[in-house]
Amino acid sequence: MAKKSKNIRRRRSGAGSGFAGGKAPAGAGLPGSLGGGNLMSQVRKMQEEMEKAQEELGNEEVVGSSGGGMVEIVMDGHQAVKAVRLKPEVVDPDDVEMLQDLLLAALNDATEKAKALADERLGDVTGGVNIPGLGL
Repeated sequence: MAKKSKNIRRRRSGAGSGFAGGKAPAGAGLPGSLGGGNLMSQVRKMQEEMEKAQEELGNEEVVGSSGGGMVEIVMDGHQAVKAVRLKPEVVDPDDVEMLQDLLLAALNDATEKAKALADERLGDVTGGVNIPGLGL
């Protein structure tokens, strides 16, 4: 029985690669300034800037409020609650439900502000590009 010949085309390194001397220049095929080691240095720089921005977010605070300032929630840029402030007149033992609603509204307000702060700070680093895993 005769062997069937397989038509396999092998590419030789060097000859026929389409580049002078048979070698592709560093970064060939990558758009713009994303070639070679430059891409890795840009990624490292962005990573360092992201880490710095994340650290700074922990030092920044936002205040969410409700009831015309009767209830305030202080939160850092990582969305950790740092303080809860209540005006004495908002504490009514006969209307606990109102206080619960005010606390919830202030907490949601603080969370929205902390997310907006993080989006702003981290968006500055990424140039507004949404990078998976950052939660932007």
